Amino acid sequence: MRTEKKYKFILSGGGTGGHIYPAIAIANELKNNFPNAEFLFVGAKDRMEMEKVPQAGYAIKGLWISGLQRSLSLKNLMFPFKLISSLWKSKKIIKQFNPDVAIGTGGYASAPLLKMASRNGIPTLIQEQNSYAGITNKWLSKNVNTICVAYEDMQRFFPKEKIRLTGNPVRLDLLNSYSKKEEAIAFFNLDKNKKTLLVLGGSLGARSINTLIDKSLDFFKNQNIQVLWQCGKYYEEVYKDRTTNEVQVHPFINKMDLAYAASDFIISRAGALSVSELCLVGKPAIFIPSPNVSEDHQTENAMAIAKKEAAILLKESELDKKFKATFSELVNSEELQEKLSANIKELAKPNATKLIVEEIKKLVIE
Repeated sequence: MRTEKKYKFILSGGGTGGHIYPAIAIANELKNNFPNAEFLFVGAKDRMEMEKVPQAGYAIKGLWISGLQRSLSLKNLMFPFKLISSLWKSKKIIKQFNPDVAIGTGGYASAPLLKMASRNGIPTLIQEQNSYAGITNKWLSKNVNTICVAYEDMQRFFPKEKIRLTGNPVRLDLLNSYSKKEEAIAFFNLDKNKKTLLVLGGSLGARSINTLIDKSLDFFKNQNIQVLWQCGKYYEEVYKDRTTNEVQVHPFINKMDLAYAASDFIISRAGALSVSELCLVGKPAIFIPSPNVSEDHQTENAMAIAKKEAAILLKESELDKKFKATFSELVNSEELQEKLSANIKELAKPNATKLIVEEIKKLVIE
């Protein structure tokens, strides 16, 4: 009787949820395909992956690594030492764990791990979430075997022959959010006769979006719009007293499937996973990208959607002049709502995680 091989998968992605959650989603799908497989994550010692990955049920080892600061900083003087330390420790981890494949989803720690895996002849795959590739993945791209991307035209950054257009791994409970409308309205105790605006600025919060919403509460009331507002944990104390019958302020929303289901319009940052989720949800959306991220990748993400008339892009610098007119047009035009909703659904890739795992299988199964 043939014994099924016990595969070993090593994964690295961290620094932000946008790198961590895709890695966890890929691991979960691999576990479905290879129930006997062994998994190990590698992250940066002081970053959120050291908490989130164990919560998801996986072992993780930490590297002493961080990114270069964009401004002049004494921290940059430590970077060469951290990189050398992390390369050495990655080599040691790889030798001990002996993985069949190494998978990177971006973030500081994936750079040394994937570099050492490639150098040791281990098949490697990276996943790029954004439409503007991150520094780590650009640096790794020459040596890895496969590059899974979420946007077209990524040959600007990567060797064309390695690119696979798969999409970003997202929560599949969002697929049937339309069927949960009544449940969602009851859960959040909303008025079923009013339209609902969902505001998302990320788990920590976005100052410019929060300021905009705070200034616009009377405007929304005059439009007969109720607001479901995720302000972020950093801003809970600032805005919690804004809660009324028409406005709900939450530092964080755990039941995102119900939040999406309850909404008629969405205002959001344009992080890669947020954009991918909103494509699945298919609601009319206004993206307000953060200008304070590397390579301004949120603006690139939002532009890629807006160019296909699948969402509205408003830059932070435009909010004072354009927001009220733009939002009023959206609320009062069913034709615009239907166009945005239909077009953004066309961009959804619900099978992204499965497609990525199929690419991983090609690397490990002879």
